[in-house]
Amino acid sequence: MKKIKGPAILLAQFLSDKKPFNNLQDITAWAKALGYEGVQIPANEKSLIDIDLAAESKNYCDELKGKCNGLAITELSSHIFGQLVAVHPSYDDLFDSFTEPPLRGNPKVRQKWAVEKMINAIKASANLGLSVLPSFSGALMWPLMYPWPQRPAGLVEEGFKALAGLWKPILDAADEYNVDLAFELHPGEDLHDGTSFEMFLGAAGGHPRINILYDPSHFVLQCLDYIRFIEIYGEKIKAFHVKDAEFNPSGKQGVYGGYSSWQNRAGRFRSLGDGQVDFKRVFTALTEAGYDSWAVLEWECCIKDSTQGAEEGAPFIRSMLIEPATKAFDDFAGGSVDNKTIQKVLGL
Repeated sequence: MKKIKGPAILLAQFLSDKKPFNNLQDITAWAKALGYEGVQIPANEKSLIDIDLAAESKNYCDELKGKCNGLAITELSSHIFGQLVAVHPSYDDLFDSFTEPPLRGNPKVRQKWAVEKMINAIKASANLGLSVLPSFSGALMWPLMYPWPQRPAGLVEEGFKALAGLWKPILDAADEYNVDLAFELHPGEDLHDGTSFEMFLGAAGGHPRINILYDPSHFVLQCLDYIRFIEIYGEKIKAFHVKDAEFNPSGKQGVYGGYSSWQNRAGRFRSLGDGQVDFKRVFTALTEAGYDSWAVLEWECCIKDSTQGAEEGAPFIRSMLIEPATKAFDDFAGGSVDNKTIQKVLGL
């Protein structure tokens, strides 16, 4: 068995216009002081990385690594770009805020821009020596996930075929640069559970660059068995967000209770150790599955402040890391036994 690396932290939720959270050198110094060994950098955040320049220049990428105070860059997070690869028209106005002002109001141009950014994130990953790129799938069908009236026959199949078509140039680039895409299975995305992941994989012809970012918090909120998921899809898990959540249904709301504020929903994200995820089982299952990449904190708690969540996150993750066993507990009682002795023990 191999060992999971960590602790690391996704920087997206900590950025601001004030030091130490407004530039790469200062924010990585802050993360290092808290005990983190790696950082996941959001590819869309210009205060941290120029993704277009990173795609063109290995020297620039080397300079970026030099600004990280000795911390490893674990992955680039391309979630915002991936989200915009596939957008249902009902979300056009809301998702326009995710892109640059000149592109707003023009979905076709925005989609082309997103594909270009995803390909640049792949090239940048290669220049940084990274082999995995986390992302979102985007959503053509999410508004139809629980529909009334019923969906027309063939709509889902056609939707995944279209989604695979939108992602094809990105997948081809990932293959060219030897970078795996790790889709975060997330409600709101067409890829949100094992079934939808398999549908997309099938529509894309089983493309080997289609893989998974595992985040148990999203499965808690779906009432999905997040341990069994690892057992089923372990070989496809290429990235790992360590995020906690809790699901507390009541007589008033359950899985679809999303109109309430975050603090008042039945399902909500929590800081590590404050929710319902059994991380000892998660780290055990991932270790057994052979996962040996990074454990990356993603903080999104609706109660605890981000600074406290970050401070508690590094020691929490470190306490979960497993040193794989190198021998059996009863090896001391073993001995060298030849086949003749084995036959004798068996009474043969």
